[in-house]
Amino acid sequence: MTATADANTLGRYLRARRALVQPGQAGVADQGNRRVPGLRREEVAFLAGISSDYYNRLEQGRDHNPSEQVLLAIARALQLDEEATAYLLRIAAPAGTRRRRSRQPEKAGEGIRALIGTWPLTPAYLHGRYMDVLAANSLAVALSPFNAPGRNGILAAFLEPEMRELHQDWEDMTARIVPYLRSVAGADIDDPRLLEIVGELSLRSERFRRLWARQDVKHQTSGTSLLLHPQVGHLELRYEKLLVPGTGGQTLITYHAEPGSASEERLRLLAGMYAPEQGSGTPAAEPLRPSRRP
Repeated sequence: MTATADANTLGRYLRARRALVQPGQAGVADQGNRRVPGLRREEVAFLAGISSDYYNRLEQGRDHNPSEQVLLAIARALQLDEEATAYLLRIAAPAGTRRRRSRQPEKAGEGIRALIGTWPLTPAYLHGRYMDVLAANSLAVALSPFNAPGRNGILAAFLEPEMRELHQDWEDMTARIVPYLRSVAGADIDDPRLLEIVGELSLRSERFRRLWARQDVKHQTSGTSLLLHPQVGHLELRYEKLLVPGTGGQTLITYHAEPGSASEERLRLLAGMYAPEQGSGTPAAEPLRPSRRP
């Protein structure tokens, strides 16, 4: 993605998803001599019950008003799940019918700030729709300085060497975070902040470019993170991502360890090492020093 968004978002999405469906998965005989991966255009059209010419016009951006019935048929042909199908419907909607998001700077509500500040053993932070960190409690920052307000989660994940050292599951983590970004971005592809983030990552990270090109859409709300913290060692933490109603996409992320586990003991140790000073919402000491970007 460049400084200006490609108007044929639908076509790019269809091409990317078509390339990921193997003929055998779709019940199509593979006759060999395929010049492109995945399904051919005419095969998608056949599976969707539409003409090849019409499907070609959709991919090429020459038809901008497909019906919902046609889109759902294409989604079935491409084996899209419920979330990916919803994304397809959003990006295919006429631009004038899409709800425009506010361009005002995002801010954390005082209630959220106060709430997470009362959780001494639960790392928690709040990020905006494009993963800019808006608020964090002291234990979240002790877990990683890239959880601090002012940071951006996806930029740090791909560009900061410390994040790869911290996340023992870095490959899996980055494979989750890119579909998450696309799911929250939806059809709002011309948002300046999104263009800025995707542009920087596309220039500086080959792995991001590959993952973004897949056009995967997935809002995974829970899972496990495997961390190697420089002070307390290995941590196996469950995370939960909770959308905050009425905020336009802000998400609260929390971590917790299995009760009675070694990870819980190490989390308690970390909390004691970086307990906030009385009346302060920041750690008493800097847990890690982020590297300087070139």
